[in-house]
Amino acid sequence: MTIHKPNRGLPDQEYESDVSFGYQEVTPEEKDRLVREHFDSIAGKYDIMNSFLSLGFHHLWKRKAIRTLAPEPGWLILDACGGTGDLAVLAADRIGKTGSIIICDINFAMMEAGKPKILRSPVAGRIAFVQGDAEGFAFRNDSFDAVTVGFGIRNFTRLEKGLREIYRVLKPKGRFLCLEFSRPTSRFFNALYDLYSFVWMPLAGQIFAGTRKAYTYLPESIRVFPSPDRLIRILEEIGFSRVIHKRLTNGIASIYLARK
Repeated sequence: MTIHKPNRGLPDQEYESDVSFGYQEVTPEEKDRLVREHFDSIAGKYDIMNSFLSLGFHHLWKRKAIRTLAPEPGWLILDACGGTGDLAVLAADRIGKTGSIIICDINFAMMEAGKPKILRSPVAGRIAFVQGDAEGFAFRNDSFDAVTVGFGIRNFTRLEKGLREIYRVLKPKGRFLCLEFSRPTSRFFNALYDLYSFVWMPLAGQIFAGTRKAYTYLPESIRVFPSPDRLIRILEEIGFSRVIHKRLTNGIASIYLARK
């Protein structure tokens, strides 16, 4: 894989001047810092807290997402915002010995937390780590057969800028897979989910991870993120086609699959 200086796409002034960090309106620079501090604070317990707070459902969602992507032997895949590498390990099992996956994450602590798990897996030789920014990848145009993002695009400082970068590095007809939280479709379930998210989740974060703040940001970031319909429109405006949306567990999470 050839690495070059990041292509930042449109200048920052072409994007919104203020962005959201949960319910806070902040500058892009502040969000960059806050997101970095957020993941620094939870990296060591990220996997165990994911399993605990989702009651293990996140494993089912990720397996479903990779089945939806349907990677093929020999593919080169970029796992953007790849963190501790769950999606990468699942995809690496399907691309065979001739395929490769690059986990790219701006947060070094998250990748370090995932390395022991990946090194223990039988597909470790197919996975590499690169620290980098999803809003300015250090990869050439048309490089990857697929790009995956699992629970990461909510944390983009400039959503459309990051999605345009994904589009740029995909090969023609390449596939973009996004797994992200969304809102439950049932009113009753939505009310229970709000109670769980805004009361139990921050409390659990305080007790088990030592940070209430990080697990307050999580539900807030879900609430301010674009709806599935809006996200699909954004993807289509950027140039993606054949966008598929699948709701999981009554809409708590969503899978999006799109093609360049």
